Amino acid sequence: MTGPRTAPDEDARAANRAPDTPDTPDTPGAYDTTRAYDTPDASPEANRAHPAHDVNTETPMHQDSAATGAIGVVGAGTMGVGIAQCLAEAGHRVVAVDPEQAALASAPARLRDGIRLATMFRKAPAAVPLRQALEAVTWTTSLADLASARFVLDCAPERIPLKERLFRELDEICPPPAVFATVTSAIPVDRLAAHTGRAGQVIGTHFMNPAPLKDTVEVIRGPRTSDATLDTTLALLADLGKKGIVVNDAPGFVSNRVLMLTVNEAATVVQQGTADPAAVDRIFQDCFGHTMGPLATGDLIGLDTIVDTLDVLLECTGDPRFQPCEKLRQLVADGHLGRKSGQGFHRYPAPAHPARTSGGPTTPAQPTETGGTSRDAH
Repeated sequence: MTGPRTAPDEDARAANRAPDTPDTPDTPGAYDTTRAYDTPDASPEANRAHPAHDVNTETPMHQDSAATGAIGVVGAGTMGVGIAQCLAEAGHRVVAVDPEQAALASAPARLRDGIRLATMFRKAPAAVPLRQALEAVTWTTSLADLASARFVLDCAPERIPLKERLFRELDEICPPPAVFATVTSAIPVDRLAAHTGRAGQVIGTHFMNPAPLKDTVEVIRGPRTSDATLDTTLALLADLGKKGIVVNDAPGFVSNRVLMLTVNEAATVVQQGTADPAAVDRIFQDCFGHTMGPLATGDLIGLDTIVDTLDVLLECTGDPRFQPCEKLRQLVADGHLGRKSGQGFHRYPAPAHPARTSGGPTTPAQPTETGGTSRDAH
């Protein structure tokens, strides 16, 4: 079984790294979320998904020490704060990085709100009390503060050049044994791994929104992801009270390869005047038994994230079915992003602590007009 690399040298990193992306300078610690908002073949054995992989969880992952370091989270949008909450409530020390002061300014309040909300819904109490969980998270604008991190989760916006540069910077900053888990919605894991010198230590962990209330994570094993990295990741998820479903690497994986087409087609139905958003969602709920319709699901995820993910799928597959419809693009252009902005295909209560765009919803609130929609959203 191939384990994580423990002593890589700079020549090995350079040989295994993809060419730099033009106009994205490699300055360690200079993670930038600027918005104007393939790989070597692997053997079947190396690329197996391990659907029933055994995991040793006898040693709790949260038994940190100065030597092992904290867990890093890059991105303080809704998903980043939600994952930081999962880690902190399980007893881990967390370093959360975001270059935007506005995101960091609201992050502690959003974390507190998230913990209080989860307390109302979860069946068992968290491993640590609220105050201890809040104190477990350090908020910073500098990637350099991840220099001793043992595991880093990437929750940066869904932009390929941005994430590629981020992984190059993390590779330079983090210690050799550190594992990088991308929470990407659609970017192939191995495409990001190619921008590091530790491809065996890169994996995908596709958390669902809201992360603290979802007990299952789609785990994406790249063609070069090692058994040890998979074991480490599944053990961490188990420590958070979550189970991982392991799939192989591909654009959109399983969940978003299917879901994004559904949301896009549902938006197209509204665009073409076949039905309004309330009727579309009721078809899926009342006829198919879904808990939530596709447009309400899009509002929950964040319509800007839906458009970003569709753009990634279009680029990575070349399939025109992933071209975002004009209705989606117009809603995003108008700032109607879904629950996190208070309006998308439906209306919602205004969020108390708005998260930045491309980050998902803030809370699982229900539409304020049951069965109805906003005229402005049509």
